[in-house]
Amino acid sequence: MAEIPDWLAKGAPHLWRPYTQMKTAPPPLPVARTEGARLILEDGRQLVDGLANWWTACHGHNHPHIRAAVEAQLAKAPHVMLGGLAHEPAYRLAARLAALSPGELDHVFFAESGSVAVEIAMKMALQFWINRGVRGRTRFLSFLGGYHGDTLAAMTVCDPEEGMHGLFAGVLPAQHVLPLPIDAASDAALDAFLAAHAAEVAAILVEPRVQGAGGMLFHDDEVLRRLRRLADAHDVLLIFDEIFTGFGRTGDLFACQGAGVVPDIMTLSKALTGGTLPLSAAVASRRVFEAFWSDDPAAALMHGPTYMGNPLACAAANASLDLFEDGGWRGEVARIAAGLAEGLAPCRQGAGVVDVRVKGAIGVVEMDGPVAVGELCRRFAELGAWIRPMGKVIYLTPPFVIDDQELETLTRAVRTVVLG
Repeated sequence: MAEIPDWLAKGAPHLWRPYTQMKTAPPPLPVARTEGARLILEDGRQLVDGLANWWTACHGHNHPHIRAAVEAQLAKAPHVMLGGLAHEPAYRLAARLAALSPGELDHVFFAESGSVAVEIAMKMALQFWINRGVRGRTRFLSFLGGYHGDTLAAMTVCDPEEGMHGLFAGVLPAQHVLPLPIDAASDAALDAFLAAHAAEVAAILVEPRVQGAGGMLFHDDEVLRRLRRLADAHDVLLIFDEIFTGFGRTGDLFACQGAGVVPDIMTLSKALTGGTLPLSAAVASRRVFEAFWSDDPAAALMHGPTYMGNPLACAAANASLDLFEDGGWRGEVARIAAGLAEGLAPCRQGAGVVDVRVKGAIGVVEMDGPVAVGELCRRFAELGAWIRPMGKVIYLTPPFVIDDQELETLTRAVRTVVLG
């Protein structure tokens, strides 16, 4: 057994880890540094990162272009508040995101985390109707299998049964959480629901193409087109949560672009800074923004995270966008998709496997019941891979820079564990 570093031994009794029963969980693996698609542990072992650091490090870890941009900004100004002041990285990033986003998604509100971006989007939607003189639109419509974050308002629009927030049922405000309109029957049911309840619904909220933390559940683009038609027919706003799917993960820069659907608000985070610093954004359409454009101070959006638009994070995000500009990532995502499809296909023969599926740089092996996360993490690490299952799924979301040999390390590890 590797010796535990002094910093881990001293800090472990005090650091409260995420999604972890602290009493029974095995100790975490100590990481010394990161590079490309690899995590280098304190004991010298190298693990291929199958998760891109929770879906953030799309260009790989510690990318030199992003690192240089952050270092250059650090020498100028680590932070500048956006209340009454301005700085180049945030304003340049806002303009670039507006140019890249589809349709009239022109107005960018920054925050630090994905959950907070969702909260801001929800707040925008609620106040949109208030500013227009419409009362009673105080609830949201979201979908079974969905996940939108761990802060209070975001929890209310997650799946109440399958999600991780069932403990708070009855405490948080109830929203409308319904099946996705995946066929004519569910489309008609949602249409009928909105016909009866649209007057109380501020917005529809969905993860486009892939419901991530809810189980890596895929749906086709026609679902998004149905939602746009229903939102327009019943005059409700449409919010796309692209925190997981944005920045190339499904094969398009934004999932909504590939579907040819423009939401009223889009939330971004995760890979926005290339896995370097915390940053998120709620990008609103011109129509939404204009409801706040007024001589009345009370019509302003009264929200302002202290570190919103942090210069270091915005410098990282601008550098990440530089790396997306040449479009080479599209070929890498296609290559990864092919490698995942081939490498995971044999898992269909495994005991307890109910599905194997791939979309873009996302590969999923779904089991017939919840897996032992801690035990599987240990076994994968022994095989040279960092893979952390969730719920019933063993999934891979590697950095786009992963090479074929590293990708084979990941899929072979999954095959070894699943097939025994």
